[in-house]
Amino acid sequence: MTSLESANPAPQLPDVTQLVVGVLGGTGDQGRGLAYRLAKAGQQVIIGSRSAERAESAAAELGLGVRGMDNASTARQSDIVIIAVPWDGHGELLAALAGELAGKIVVDCVNPLGFDKQGAYALTPEEGSAAQQAAALLPDSRVTAAFHHLSAVLLQDPQIATIDTDVLVLGDERAATDVVQALTDRIPGMRGIYAGRLRNAHQVESLVANLISVNRRYKAHAGLRVTDV
Repeated sequence: MTSLESANPAPQLPDVTQLVVGVLGGTGDQGRGLAYRLAKAGQQVIIGSRSAERAESAAAELGLGVRGMDNASTARQSDIVIIAVPWDGHGELLAALAGELAGKIVVDCVNPLGFDKQGAYALTPEEGSAAQQAAALLPDSRVTAAFHHLSAVLLQDPQIATIDTDVLVLGDERAATDVVQALTDRIPGMRGIYAGRLRNAHQVESLVANLISVNRRYKAHAGLRVTDV
């Protein structure tokens, strides 16, 4: 092995270029930012919202071929569906869309957090995490978790060409997590890293509270890097 060869070669990941990605909560900051970055990378993207008109308006603002639809239509017409809704509406939305999401790869990036005068703190859902709640509500879907630690500010800024960060990807099915890693790798600067099964999602979701504290103290938009991989 030469000094230029990695001791940990990247696994062969699937081709995801033809897959349609739906973003439920795509009119919010995080969802809109993810939709923008994926569309800019050449992915087919649909923004979902409770209001089809609101989704269509947001899609028109983004351009890049992004389409806007109501949540149910977005779920039906997508191959991969990213859940980027507020935590307080998470369970209700997924329960309502269980049929439309059956058979789909679902990527949950919701962070259950509370806020008080001391800042952000992690909540513990009854199921253990938002991702585990998704898995319980969507027994016929292929549930994964990813995109928790990304700055919505950076995602939406068209002046920023690359976002240098790793994305922790969790899930119980190797084929599904490989697809999510491959999707992540399409965004310049990002790298998908497998980080365990869904039972480990709580600490990944909770870490966002720490990053919020970092960002407030240092006036930053902090991300993560995994070393030696």
